[in-house]
Amino acid sequence: MSLHVGQSVVYPYRGPCRIDPVIKKTIGGRPRDFYPLVLLDNSGDVIFVPVNKLGSLGIRQLVKKTDVPELLQRLRKNIRKAESPRGRTTWRDRATENLNLMASRSAFDLAVVIGSLTDLNDARKLAPRDREVLEKARKHLICEISEVTGETKNAAEERIDGALNRLNRGMPAVA
Repeated sequence: MSLHVGQSVVYPYRGPCRIDPVIKKTIGGRPRDFYPLVLLDNSGDVIFVPVNKLGSLGIRQLVKKTDVPELLQRLRKNIRKAESPRGRTTWRDRATENLNLMASRSAFDLAVVIGSLTDLNDARKLAPRDREVLEKARKHLICEISEVTGETKNAAEERIDGALNRLNRGMPAVA
């Protein structure tokens, strides 16, 4: 993947970022080139990615604006996790699956995490780790939808909440 300054991409498990101009840093006495990736979540955090390691990190393009309705539909479906052979999914199985989905390079997988953990939260109070994963997945998806549609993060969050609330109230899905 070739990158250019100003482009927005997604760094797995960290979320949408903007690429800033390549900078040189001296590491171990050797100068190296890095892409600064500025997180778009208003945290001000910057990830420095070595130019020569870019291809192996799983960085992906943002979803297309035309994919947003399908992302919201994925939330509306509120996909439940398959039950384990013991009759229920264990916290360990759920944590492993959610971690894999969060690092997967897919906004649609974020929607699965959000939908399933929201569904679980409706059934019972989430464990602290599940709550953290849900909040992180929501933050990443809100940021990505906001970036591709040009709407505010609040507006993107309302769209996500609307998709989830329609499901919880049995209302028809509207894109």
